[in-house]
Amino acid sequence: MNKKKIIGWIVSIVLTLFCWCVPTTFFGIEGLTVVEQRVIALFVLAACMWISEPIPIWTTSVLVMVLMLVTTSDSMVAFLRPNGVMPDNAISYKAIMAAFADPTIMLFMGGFVLAIAATKYKFDAALAKVMMKPFGNKPHMVMLGFIIITALFSMFMSNTATAAMMLAILTPVLANLKESRGRIGLALSIPIAANVGGMGTPIGTPPNATAVKFLGESLNASVQFGNWMMIMVPLVIVILFFAWILLQKMFPFGKGETVNVEIEGEFDQSPKAWVVYVTFIVTILLWVTGKWTGINSFSVALIPFAVFTICGVFDKNDLKKVDWDVLWLVAGGFALGVGLDKTGLAAHMVNSIPFSSWPVMLVLIGSGLIAIVMSTFMSNSATAALLIPILAAVGTGMTEQLAPFGGATTLLVSIALSCSLAMALPISTPPNALAYGKGFIQQKDMAIVGILVGVVGMVLMYLWLIFASKLGLSVC
Repeated sequence: MNKKKIIGWIVSIVLTLFCWCVPTTFFGIEGLTVVEQRVIALFVLAACMWISEPIPIWTTSVLVMVLMLVTTSDSMVAFLRPNGVMPDNAISYKAIMAAFADPTIMLFMGGFVLAIAATKYKFDAALAKVMMKPFGNKPHMVMLGFIIITALFSMFMSNTATAAMMLAILTPVLANLKESRGRIGLALSIPIAANVGGMGTPIGTPPNATAVKFLGESLNASVQFGNWMMIMVPLVIVILFFAWILLQKMFPFGKGETVNVEIEGEFDQSPKAWVVYVTFIVTILLWVTGKWTGINSFSVALIPFAVFTICGVFDKNDLKKVDWDVLWLVAGGFALGVGLDKTGLAAHMVNSIPFSSWPVMLVLIGSGLIAIVMSTFMSNSATAALLIPILAAVGTGMTEQLAPFGGATTLLVSIALSCSLAMALPISTPPNALAYGKGFIQQKDMAIVGILVGVVGMVLMYLWLIFASKLGLSVC
């Protein structure tokens, strides 16, 4: 272990033990119980370890879930029971374990299965080849093509996988543009489009999935896949249009320059490939039309899994390619949310803090700013897992004040979207890291563009979400 990891361990353990051992009155929350205090301590542990990363972030989720089971659930270790008695507000161990089998996890896994099958049968590369043809060889149009295709794929595939694929296509092109400043903008277009594109669907990014989960639990509101896209896709288009103009202005190509993109890959004509094509299209149609078909998006997500396994498209080796680390990370956040809710801690926090006296815009914009700053330096999934459960409780306590701005829905959705708009550093998102690793981008260029797109994106996001609520539009 290096020095940084050792410090991360020490800080995490010391702060956790401090929160665990101090009197319950220390927190200033009236009626706080021992079990609730332990949830606070575990929340601090997760936050410290997700920020400092002394171990991989998904393993922190596993650790937190196990500690919740043995210290806060109705299966807690005997000697940890206050006065030897099982507390009334102990969490059901089944509720904690169910976090990993949550319908939102299944929704996300369905997206992974579709992406893996599409890559296996080269559906993504062949589709990219067809989609790039109309954009010709003029630099600004080629950049637009890459932005559109990357964003579209990121709505239904992992943004990391999308960025990796598109950068693999683009790298030979960038290598031939050694003297052109425009290649910086072309290289930056991929991570920006991958990050922003994921905002377009509930399965686009883990923060979206976390928001969907807590909208359902806190507001008893079922998010409709089609409704989400109807609201978010126009926002994504406007943000990406701004990014496209910005990249052209900051990193212009020379007059007369051309960019020739050659993509290898043809549509596979095998029977299994056709199963992938048809299932992919049908699944997306069912997601988009769920409001009319009556089939919720969580159930639809398992259809491709069943079809692919029955038809031999998806085997046990493909199952290993599912991003289980992402699913465990998200599940850890869900488990913390269960702890906040089932112990009564969330209600105690809301009752103890005078949110009703706070300006509504301070809560809305302040939470978004916190999310984007945190996501700049740590995983956006971890940021959402930390912030959304708390703000879900805040939202239910400010129902009347938030009503003119779209209610708690706007609050939670804006946090998820803010996480995706954090793209100022190579460490901010995997697509950023992949693009930076190619060696065509300097960190200062990424920082300037990332900050500008993030700030403008946040302004557009809040304006659009509030305006959409005035029109009666909602993701639910």
